[in-house]
Amino acid sequence: MQGIEFDNAFLRALPGDAETGPRLRQVHGAAWSRVDPSPVSAPRLLAHSPEMAHALGFSEADVASEEFAQVFGGNALLAGMEPFAANYGGHQFGHWAGQLGDGRAITLGELVNAAGERWELQLKGAGRTPYSRMADGRAVLRSSIREFVCSEAMHHLGVPTTRALSLVKTGEMVERDMFYDGNPRDEPGAVVCRVAPSFIRFGTFELPYSRGETDLLRTLADFCIRRDFPHLQGEGETLYADWFGEICERTAGLVAHWMRVGFVHGVLNTDNMSILGLTIDYGPYGWLEDFNPDWTPNTTDAQGRRYRFGWQPRVAQWNLSRLAQALSPLFGDAAPLQAGLDRYAEVFNATESRMQACKLGFSQWQEGEDDDLLTALRTLMVDGEVDMTLFFRSLASVDAQAPSLQGLEHAFYDPAKLEATRAAFDDWLERYAARVREDALAPERRREMMDTANPLYVPRNWLLQQAIDQAEQGDPTGVHELMDIFREPYREQPGRERFAARRPEWARSRAGCSMLSCSS
Repeated sequence: MQGIEFDNAFLRALPGDAETGPRLRQVHGAAWSRVDPSPVSAPRLLAHSPEMAHALGFSEADVASEEFAQVFGGNALLAGMEPFAANYGGHQFGHWAGQLGDGRAITLGELVNAAGERWELQLKGAGRTPYSRMADGRAVLRSSIREFVCSEAMHHLGVPTTRALSLVKTGEMVERDMFYDGNPRDEPGAVVCRVAPSFIRFGTFELPYSRGETDLLRTLADFCIRRDFPHLQGEGETLYADWFGEICERTAGLVAHWMRVGFVHGVLNTDNMSILGLTIDYGPYGWLEDFNPDWTPNTTDAQGRRYRFGWQPRVAQWNLSRLAQALSPLFGDAAPLQAGLDRYAEVFNATESRMQACKLGFSQWQEGEDDDLLTALRTLMVDGEVDMTLFFRSLASVDAQAPSLQGLEHAFYDPAKLEATRAAFDDWLERYAARVREDALAPERRREMMDTANPLYVPRNWLLQQAIDQAEQGDPTGVHELMDIFREPYREQPGRERFAARRPEWARSRAGCSMLSCSS
């Protein structure tokens, strides 16, 4: 692993905690605390992302070495690494939670590759930090597989996301009560190395604001702009306004992508919102199987459903309003911040309209007519219990001259609901076909555009659970196969039809295949 270089700007430019080590404490006036990963007994590499390894400058020989497993299992450091845990706060389920911080994530350092790109390497599940509260700082294999696979799958789906370099099994067991029901069990432990240009969150700015630490707030903002938004010019409030406006725009584009592919984050707290507009912190996420705007995969959210699929756009805007409040000491009045929030709504609406036009095969979105058409479709998909991914993918095959539900029937979960809604779907398809015939797009171009917007393969919970079951028995081949499939989620892959199928009935209510908890 020669030639790997680190430039740890976060530590160099921002004030740190005077105390080192994992002792639990409130950390004031500091953005980070030094803490080393806790060693594990038998680190073994289960999987890695070749694309991410290459981008970082690791060769295949590096990845295959014992040293790689030791470093990314938390047992050793490379020259230049300076481990730390970040300090931040956040609103959780709509309520201020105070100091949170990296409770089981430890940043190893900021790697700068040969292209001059900056990547922060962070181990999740590497042991206690000052922010672990009453937890052990570890992660189990099931949640680590879910984060590892989905991080890379989202990248290939074209959704802004943090990445994942490696998945290391620790050789140790971790006790977890998966559903907080008083039935804990020991599970295999694991560590994921996740990677991003920055792991700064909305909550990074909320914590100093809540404590009246305005100097730290300004220092954080100036550093974030300088390191992560170097293209922004200007000074003072004008620069801060441009910065906040871009955060709003990036967040709008991110959420529009989530809605396009049917992803439900599950825990959209402000500490889980990236300042770069990336999907961050893959916990109890899920993918819509049958289309249901009210579905959430998080058992903790089962009653209030604050983070359900259909509410993600408004929750993201609410989170941005909390960030605006945190940044308000940097502004003389609220007008620039309100302008950023307004920009979020404008960009989200425009981006979603453009994406929905691509999903439906229209050259451009016609307000009013197309809104009505989409609303009617969504209602029918709920009534008919229709798989979102399969329906939209197959819609490209509908003959605009003779529309029929025949090629879409495999997307229905319940034959009775298919028959009950058949007439209404036939009527909708007639309306849809008429709209397609009026459009200027050539059929070949329409099919290409729709297939690019509508994935065939997505990380459905039940697929991941099958890979988890295998891996817990010592066989990681299921993880490897999923990683291979999700590299090309928009291309049909002969022989892999079962990975592009409806959720099987056995998975409807099985733990890990439908709803999940935050326990990991």
